[in-house]
Amino acid sequence: MSSFLEASARERMQNLLDPDSFTEFLPPERRVMSPHLAQLDVPVSFDDGVVIGTGKLDGKPVFAAAQEGGFMGGAVGEVHGAKLVGLLKRAMVERPAAVLLLLETGGVRLHEANAGLIAVSEVMRAVLDVRAAGIPVITLIGGANGCFGGMGIVARCTNMVIMSEEGRLAMSGPEVIETAHGVEEFDSRDRALVWRTTGGKHRYLLGDCDAVVPDETTAFRAAALSGIARLQTERVDLTLESLEAEQKQLKRRIDDFGDETEPARIWERLGIADATALPMLDADAFTAVAAPRRLGVAQ
Repeated sequence: MSSFLEASARERMQNLLDPDSFTEFLPPERRVMSPHLAQLDVPVSFDDGVVIGTGKLDGKPVFAAAQEGGFMGGAVGEVHGAKLVGLLKRAMVERPAAVLLLLETGGVRLHEANAGLIAVSEVMRAVLDVRAAGIPVITLIGGANGCFGGMGIVARCTNMVIMSEEGRLAMSGPEVIETAHGVEEFDSRDRALVWRTTGGKHRYLLGDCDAVVPDETTAFRAAALSGIARLQTERVDLTLESLEAEQKQLKRRIDDFGDETEPARIWERLGIADATALPMLDADAFTAVAAPRRLGVAQ
């Protein structure tokens, strides 16, 4: 299967990494599952919705995790989060070439409430620890459920974010915004608006993601390899200077676009000549048009 969007977590892992190189930590037969869901008489999954392990990418040793959107939308509970943290902590010991996070999640699993919130905060801390240890962490987003909630913050804590146009990234999901503020504020049924607001192209133009690729596992693999090569020649640790640059960019966003409610207007103000044509462009054509106009982290 070549579509990243349509693949399961295990299919993505198998197709992304070198053939027969993936070794799963805590595989299905270990049945490490959430204790909370069973107590609530809610269906459980044999892997608690996340696959973790080690493999190779073009011969380079990597650690990787893939969330399974088909189980509770990839939501994070106590065990799910602990598996991610364990993978990241083991990476600091074994020092692979990179850690790849294939994220597809709506955020915290509501059934596990505070346990899920704590788990996400621990994942954030572990990601920053891995970066501080000089190991690149790269996020890949292209699943049907997008990447929202606390895991959206986790994604932005990593060194690099790679998205397909179909991938989505934000703090609050469209349905959450509509529920909290009303349909007049954000109509979650307007799918074109949802993708214009949270999709890969918009995130690339705002500097939230580093590359937009076609919905093909081979394209994600090539972008991840390119990212590892780039990060091997750049500083990968989290510095005060990089945080200040990020803060500067966020302030610029609010100053420049805080009054806009339509993403296409933001694209126009970034200098895109024919902003309405962007959604129709394939990934390569879009990147050629958008790269000179995007907000850069270092700006």
